[in-house]
This record gives sequence, C-alpha cells and structure tokens, in this order.
Amino acid sequence: MAAQTPDPRQLLEQMLLVRAYEEAIVAGSEAGKVPGTCTSVGQEAAAVGVVNALAPEDLILTNHRSSGHLLARGADPGRMLAEVMGRSGGYCGGHSGSLHISVKELGVVLTSTIVGAELSLAPGVALSQKMLGRPGIVACFFGDGAACEGSFHESINLAALWNLPVLYICENNHWQAFVHRREAMCRDHVSEWGASYGIPSRTVDGNDVTAVLAAAQEAAAQVRESGRPYLLETYTYRTRGHFEPDDQAYVDPAEREAWVARDPTKLCRERLIAEGSISAIEADRLADKVATRIAAAQAFADASPFPSTDALTRFVYA
Repeated sequence: MAAQTPDPRQLLEQMLLVRAYEEAIVAGSEAGKVPGTCTSVGQEAAAVGVVNALAPEDLILTNHRSSGHLLARGADPGRMLAEVMGRSGGYCGGHSGSLHISVKELGVVLTSTIVGAELSLAPGVALSQKMLGRPGIVACFFGDGAACEGSFHESINLAALWNLPVLYICENNHWQAFVHRREAMCRDHVSEWGASYGIPSRTVDGNDVTAVLAAAQEAAAQVRESGRPYLLETYTYRTRGHFEPDDQAYVDPAEREAWVARDPTKLCRERLIAEGSISAIEADRLADKVATRIAAAQAFADASPFPSTDALTRFVYA
C-alpha cells in the first residue's frame, strides 16, 4: 500500500517540529540536562520528505541522527526528550538515550550509533518480511560516512543478489564526523555506486522537501513493484557539529554559510507563501503551534522520573 501524499503545510510543520525539537536538545545540552548527543539540523527536508513517502506497514532502520525520521513517523516528542534525558517516561525507559531509540509500534526497528550497523541489518529485516509474506518495504537511512564502510557494499550486494525490498536512503550531509566527504570519497555522489550492483539509483536536492518527497515516492513505488532494492541519495548539509557541543572550528565558514542560506525550512516556507498555499501569518502560527508542543514535551520530560535502581540490569543478557 502506497503512502498518502501529505498537505505541503504538514511537511512544513513537521520540519519546524524537528528543528524545534533539536534546538531543545541543544539547549538541554548547554544546560547540562542532556548528555552529549548528535543532531541533524539542516537535514529536515531529507528526513521529512522520505518518511512521508512510506506506508504504515513499512519498517525503518536508522542511525545516530534519527530525530527527523522518528518525529516525521509520528513519534511523541515528549517521550523522545525523556529518552534522551535518560528518564523512565522515554520510549525505551531511559535505557537507550538518543542513539538507540526504537519505536516498535511505529515500525522503527532500531536506531544505531554504530556507523553502518543499520546497513548490516537491513537485508535480514527485508528477508524476514519476504519469508513471512508480510507487506511493506524496509527503509534504511545512513550517511555518506557509512557509505564509505564495507557494510554499505555488503548490504547492497546481498539485497540485490537476493531481490530484497530495501529502500536505501543516503543522507549525504558532506561531513563524516570531523572529516569532509572530499577526503574520504573519490566521487561527489553515493548514488553513482548503485550501478555497480545493478540497482536503480538517484540523487535529489535534500534541502527541497517537495523534491525529496516526489523522489522517495517514486523510489518506494519501484521497490514495492519490483521487490528489489533502490538507492536514493538526498544531497543535504549538516549545519551543526558532529555532536553537542562542537564549535565546528574545522568547517569552512563560506561553505557553511552557503548551505545555511538554503535552509530547508526557510525554502519551504517561502515557496508555500509564494504559491499562495499559506500566508505569512499562518506560517507564523504553525511555528507557534510547534513551540507550544515542544514546551509541553519538555515539561513532560522534566517531570518524568529517572529509572529506579532495580532497572539497572533489565534488558542485560550477557
């Protein structure tokens, strides 16, 4: 079953929510309330566009920059903040932090902090779906850093060989921790590697949520119809550091400023206003609505207690 195409205003609201949520995490980190964590500021269109192309029965495997994927899928920001803060009201009872959140009821199988680990698991999840006759494809999110790991090539090779329904989404944000992609890749686009495995691939402007949505819808449809993998690259940029806190002293200011000028939330807002889909006042109201929601989420997380000491060894199996 294909996903329903959302209202463009819904896409803007989701991107604003992701941005506000991650700004709350940054503020919490600065206040000493949130342990060091990774954000995906600047990549909101890539996450929101792809997730809105997925159907309810599709499964998601993601990485350490997962906030956008989870929130676009419908995760509660209060429970997410509680999890990041190590509180019992979080999705995993405070056990996972921000780097390992799973939300089974939303089809989010896992968030992995190990670079490329989700790629290793994607063919297995897809094979399980196929053998059990379950509907739905597997969406696997990873970055350009993971694309330089052996697990990327092993995963795609196996999925192509076994005809597995995996939609691979590379969020090429140009930075592999503190190393620019130019220092680790011989080409600009990860999508070019798809041809080596005989699978369709495409690069899309990852800061244009409408373009990402359309490309992801087409890619997901091909995976559903063919039962074979597809490699979609969203060409975007991470405008904050690798983790919090990080002063980005190693980043070329001119490069960063050029990408900040193409902020995906700003581009979406300006386009909707220019098209007459929304007024500036209505756009401001969406931002206010999101701010209120994040304030309530923060209040929930602050009020949530830390896990009791008897939970210390729960879910420990070795």
